[in-house]
Amino acid sequence: MTNYLYFNTRDEFDRIDIAKIICFQSDGNYTNVVLTNKLKIVLSISLGKLESYLSDSLKEKAGCFVRVGKSCIINVNYILRINVLKQYVVLTDYDTSNYQVSISKDALKKLKEIMVASVLKSSRNKH
Repeated sequence: MTNYLYFNTRDEFDRIDIAKIICFQSDGNYTNVVLTNKLKIVLSISLGKLESYLSDSLKEKAGCFVRVGKSCIINVNYILRINVLKQYVVLTDYDTSNYQVSISKDALKKLKEIMVASVLKSSRNKH
């Protein structure tokens, strides 16, 4: 079953497939949603409020979205590369979309630790 996020304002209604979301990027009181088809949707909600909305709406499925620093929430399913030294993460769907996001070293170190721990945990569970 596909899951969607719904955003309703006075003038617009958005229905966004969570599996197609690469990341959310803060832009003041607005948030840009970057999708796998390279479409960007601007939402009139702050990243902090969006983070709460994700956990309330998606429950356990919200685990694929990780806040990285002050300005970005990424879908960890699209991580291709984390480069701490050069301060960026590359997100891709391995087909049409490649997206690079600049993030602070500290935030990337934490993200890398989370990813490595997740990989180690899943490999232990398979044995």
